[in-house]
Amino acid sequence: MRSPRWKASPYDPAGYYHCISRVVERQFHFQERERHRFRQLLSEYSAFCGIRVVSWCILSNHFHLLIQVPQKPQTPPPVEELVQRLEHLSSTFLTAAAARQLLQLWAEQGNTTSPEQLRNRLWAQMYDLSQFMKLLKQRFSQWFNRVHERKGTLWEERFRSVLVEANSTALATVAAYIDLNCVRAGLATDPKDYRWCGYAEAVAGNSEARKGLAEAIDCPVDQVLETYRQWLFGLGEEREGTDEAGRPLKKGFDRAQVLEVLAKKGRLDRSEYLRLRIRYLVDGAVLGSKEFVNDAFQRHRDRFGPKRTSGARPVQGLPSPGLCCLRALRLKAVG
Repeated sequence: MRSPRWKASPYDPAGYYHCISRVVERQFHFQERERHRFRQLLSEYSAFCGIRVVSWCILSNHFHLLIQVPQKPQTPPPVEELVQRLEHLSSTFLTAAAARQLLQLWAEQGNTTSPEQLRNRLWAQMYDLSQFMKLLKQRFSQWFNRVHERKGTLWEERFRSVLVEANSTALATVAAYIDLNCVRAGLATDPKDYRWCGYAEAVAGNSEARKGLAEAIDCPVDQVLETYRQWLFGLGEEREGTDEAGRPLKKGFDRAQVLEVLAKKGRLDRSEYLRLRIRYLVDGAVLGSKEFVNDAFQRHRDRFGPKRTSGARPVQGLPSPGLCCLRALRLKAVG
C-alpha cells in the first residue's frame, strides 16, 4: 500500500518539494533531444498547473525538481480563465481554441452543466503536486514512445518527493544539491556549462530561473548570480562521482576519506559536501528546522507508533546548524 505524500501545512501560503523520478531500469534514455523536450514540457505544465519551478536538473536517466506549490484557492476562477491556461500547452488533447468552441456551442444550446464539468476537470489539475507530476511525466512518455516507436512504461515506480521548508537553509541547500548533480555525475566541471540545470539557465539570462534561485538563497535578483555561485563552489573544486557509463571519477576526495572526516566531525565546506549523494535530501521525507519538521510530524501523527514522541532528527555532518529531517538515516547517509 502506498504511503500518502508529505504535504505542506494548509496554513502555509505555499509548499516546497524536492521531486525525483527515474527511467525504468535506469536506462540512459535522455540525450539532448529528450532533455530539450522534457524542459519544454516542464515549462508548459508548470505554467498550466500554477506550479513554480525553483531549480531543476535533467540527467541521463532521471531528473530533479525543486518546485513551489501555492495553496489552492477555495473557489475556482471562471471557466474562461481556466481555458486560457490551455494556451501554455503545445500538445494536449483539448486545446484552448477547441475548448472555446465547445463553450460557445454549449452557450447556444443553453447547456450550463457541461461548462461546469469542464471547469471542475481543469481546476482539479491545478495547484496540486501529484497532478503536475502525473501530467508532466505522462505527456513526456507519450512523446518519447511515439518518437522512439516503443510501448510500455517509461518511468521507474512513482516519483519521490521531500517536503522542504521555505525561506530557510533547507531551501538553498536542496537547490545547490540539484544544480551540482551534473558535477557529481562527471557531466561538467562547472554547472554553468551544463545547460540542463536551473543554474546554467539563470547564467544564460533566463529571468524566471534567476528569480527562483534568488528565492532559494534569499537575496536580491540582481545579486543572485554572484551570491549563488559562491554558495555552489566555495573554495574547493574536488569531486567524485561517475560518468554516464557508470565509470568512477576519482579526481577529489574518495568516499572513504569523506566518511572519515565526517566521523571525526571535521568541518567541510558546504559546496564540497553537496557534491556527494546525500540521502537526507532525497530520503529524509521532510527537511527544515526543528520546528518545521515537528509540525509536519504532528499533522501526520497517525503514521507513527506510540513510542515516537517527536519528529525532528538532526542531519548529521552537513554544515547547516539546526537543519533536521523526519527520517534518521543511520546507515549510508552519504551514498
